[in-house]
Amino acid sequence: MSNVKRRILFLDRDGTLIIEPEDKQIDSLEKLELLDGVIPALLQLKQTGYEFVIVSNQDGLGTPANPIENFQPPHDKMLSLFLSQGISFSAEHFDPHFEKDNSPNRKPGIGMVLDYLKSGELDLQDSWVIGDRETDLQLAESMGIGGLRCGPDGDSWEEIARFLCTRPRRAVVKRNTNETKISVEVDLDASGGNEINTGIGFFDHMLDQVATHGGFRLKLDCEGDLEIDEHHTVEDCALALGQALDEALGDRRGIGRYGFVLPMDESLAEVAVDLSGRPAFKFTADFPRDIVGGMSTEMVRHFFASLGQSLRCALHLKVSGENTHHMIEGLFKGAGRALRPALARQGTELPSTKGVLR
Repeated sequence: MSNVKRRILFLDRDGTLIIEPEDKQIDSLEKLELLDGVIPALLQLKQTGYEFVIVSNQDGLGTPANPIENFQPPHDKMLSLFLSQGISFSAEHFDPHFEKDNSPNRKPGIGMVLDYLKSGELDLQDSWVIGDRETDLQLAESMGIGGLRCGPDGDSWEEIARFLCTRPRRAVVKRNTNETKISVEVDLDASGGNEINTGIGFFDHMLDQVATHGGFRLKLDCEGDLEIDEHHTVEDCALALGQALDEALGDRRGIGRYGFVLPMDESLAEVAVDLSGRPAFKFTADFPRDIVGGMSTEMVRHFFASLGQSLRCALHLKVSGENTHHMIEGLFKGAGRALRPALARQGTELPSTKGVLR
């Protein structure tokens, strides 16, 4: 079963998609006018992977105060204008109650969007309510998602599209077990300032190599049962780091996806990665020594296997050489250098002919 969540923009209509006239009624074709910049913005957001749902209060819709025969023609025309530019809406929800009715369906009540919340399919981290009123922001808060205000009292559609399409890709992961207590923070769009403390100095250095050469910022703190050995610390750090990178990538839209060979003095490390969403692992190494810097060399293989598993990627590593330190450091640096172009955001398209990375 797919674990990809739906990234939905819940859009108000009047004052958000179309200009709201002074009498608050768009009841004729003459009154229909799209907001400036809404079409290029929605096209950009569509390409980034969002879907669109209209959620609108329409006072008295279907009553003499707001006859359906007056409402429908300009609404249908609006839909046809958007569709002519390649923009469609997954669903439309209109609440006809007046404010005095205190209906739970009327925004900021969540009645119109309750099914989305119940389904478990909604990406709460990257779905948004966009509207021109405070009630739209209140709806977003009640849903537990972000809210953006547009129009004269908010941002332009150009600004909204820029914000949603270029937001920093960050994630925080907490992993607590009987053996380890780990906190990981990653920022894929920043570098430098790494803060790493695992209790194993050599391992800290190797993790710093991955982040520095990978071009992302890493903060990682681990309290592990080092009085036993380093196994749980290395394994769980790999799992937590892979999970954080996976979460920061989101649906992986716009990434380079692939990364590729790094010499380290006399050693040669070959690392290839595919952020395909499908774990696969190959590792070839024959280390001359069993321990480097207090870390068993057998844990090098285990680290990368665990990282690839939680990052959901194909990871192939091969190293040759004479100096074990150089060989291991070459692998960690090589992993970072392979990840750098793979993680890099290069646009908005999904790098897959399947239409999904999983």
